[in-house]
Amino acid sequence: MTLRDAVAIAAGNLHRMKLRATLTTAGVVIAIGAFVAMLSFGAGNRKLITDRAESLGLLNTVQVMPSLPGDSLQAPPLDEVALARMQALPAVRLAYPLESLALDVEAAGESIRVDAQALLPSALGTRLFSQFRSGARPTGDREVLVTDRFLEKLDLPYEEADSLVGDTLFVSLRVASLDSALIRSFAPGEDYLSRLMAEVRVDSIADRDYRRRIAGRELSGALRRFMDGYLNGRIERDTLVVAGVLEGRFAGRNVPVKPLILSPAAAARFQNAGRPADPMTLFAAMERGELFEPSTHAGEGFAQITLDLDPYAPFEAARDSLVAWGYRYHSFAEQFAEIRRVFFFFQLALSALGLVALATAALGIVNTMLMSISERRREIGVLKSLGAHEGQIRGLFLAESAIIGAVGSGLGILLGWTVARIASAIAKAVMAREGAPMVELFATPGWLVIGSFLFGILVSLLAGAAPAARAARVDPVEALRGE
Repeated sequence: MTLRDAVAIAAGNLHRMKLRATLTTAGVVIAIGAFVAMLSFGAGNRKLITDRAESLGLLNTVQVMPSLPGDSLQAPPLDEVALARMQALPAVRLAYPLESLALDVEAAGESIRVDAQALLPSALGTRLFSQFRSGARPTGDREVLVTDRFLEKLDLPYEEADSLVGDTLFVSLRVASLDSALIRSFAPGEDYLSRLMAEVRVDSIADRDYRRRIAGRELSGALRRFMDGYLNGRIERDTLVVAGVLEGRFAGRNVPVKPLILSPAAAARFQNAGRPADPMTLFAAMERGELFEPSTHAGEGFAQITLDLDPYAPFEAARDSLVAWGYRYHSFAEQFAEIRRVFFFFQLALSALGLVALATAALGIVNTMLMSISERRREIGVLKSLGAHEGQIRGLFLAESAIIGAVGSGLGILLGWTVARIASAIAKAVMAREGAPMVELFATPGWLVIGSFLFGILVSLLAGAAPAARAARVDPVEALRGE
């Protein structure tokens, strides 16, 4: 009996018991369909993160931070010298600072406060800052880039990003000014004295408590005017034009892409105006004892330096240099290995759920084969009496299991792919309704299709192995005598 004969006989036997074979195959279809749909979700999420990381250049980006006060090795400040030093490291294609400041912006009829950062033109040429939703790179000092987070602050839909390109932004920075504070404190206004004389009761001046209340009220007023003059006395203003809208929504917390990106010249105009009058900056200056001293931006160093790496050069040498100098660093590429490990276990968990369904389908195959043996004992006896040996009988029943597994796996893969497409369409509809960018959460790669097909056949063969061995041990004399 050839393999072709065994397959033909097996297909004929399954055709004769249509209902039982159909139900058994349906179990395999559902099991493989669930298996493929679940793994498609895991593969889709992994592909989404991988593609985003590669498109933004995160796998080739390293953030360098100053050492902490308690570190055993104190690194030099992150200044221009450190920037040039890191630029010379092996595997580093570009080193650039990421500095930020809070600005008040009037755009699209709205007034918002956003974080802005200054980037060198060379930094804007990297992949991280080349993902445009609309517009293009700035060509002048008064052109800026905005990100998706800028649109969010304006409550502007992502689909209307084109409408922002070319718009003029009225940008201002409140600067803490000691001169304005003193002027406002000691020159409260022309009507101050007349108002004070009108309010003070001359007949009560001799009363000590009355004098204390008047002095306390005026001192509180002077202090209020001092703080108002210090925080709001000076405002640095500028007008800038939006050149393009960047895809900044998926940059992640480890890649600080701010809502507004300025040219170094535009940022310098604000930074040289004085110390920004925001609480964090003032508290930091208070801790250093510099609250009322002139702001000295130069020499303070950068808060962070970003390194853009050559993807084909080893990072180890540059990493060892950063550690030896005492800097802290964050490498997304190193953490991406951990992310891949998490996704591996996530897919294992999804596979385990699919295996439960496959185990149920395998029991159905075992039951079908055992019932088939009981009903076909005479056929087995005839085949053996005609010279068929145990291996051929075993192969005949394994062929039936393989056909069930192949048909069930093929239809199951189609079912799983269909379920994944429907789930993806529903997810995208929800994203569109919520105003979020639509992303693909499901993927059915070739390895999943081929692996699921072969795995379904393997499970079917394993399920049919014991019944096939039992059929091979049937005694032909007993089988024919029983009939």
